[in-house]
Amino acid sequence: MFLLISSAVQHPGFFETLGNRIQEGGTFAMSLIVICFLIMLFLIVRAFLKLKAAHAIFNKLLKLINQIALIALVVGLFNQWLGLIQVFDAFESLNDIEPEVFAGGLKVTLLSPIFGGFVFIIGRIMTFVLTWIRREKDEHLDIDSQ
Repeated sequence: MFLLISSAVQHPGFFETLGNRIQEGGTFAMSLIVICFLIMLFLIVRAFLKLKAAHAIFNKLLKLINQIALIALVVGLFNQWLGLIQVFDAFESLNDIEPEVFAGGLKVTLLSPIFGGFVFIIGRIMTFVLTWIRREKDEHLDIDSQ
């Protein structure tokens, strides 16, 4: 029992680790990516509820999901470029650079594109799933109507 309690105290939880990574990656850009993720989740749920709606409404939701996912990826990449510029400016002012410090700076610049890429991949996978389900339902309706 003691080992379980000490392990829980020593190892931070998932959300605590995620919060720390969001702060490390740059609060503003990472917050934009989180907002894009939440909007995208809302649109995905809405698209699942509108599977039987007209094609125009459903396709509009798919396009919105794809656009929000792409915005998250672009924000992540843009934040990485800004972070790399800051890292190289900081190292340019120093004479002797430790490899650990350089690796830490690069790690921080990689956090936002990884998170943005995660949001992008989730959006594209869900677009694929929604399109697949919609086509299955359309084919099923075509078979029943014949």
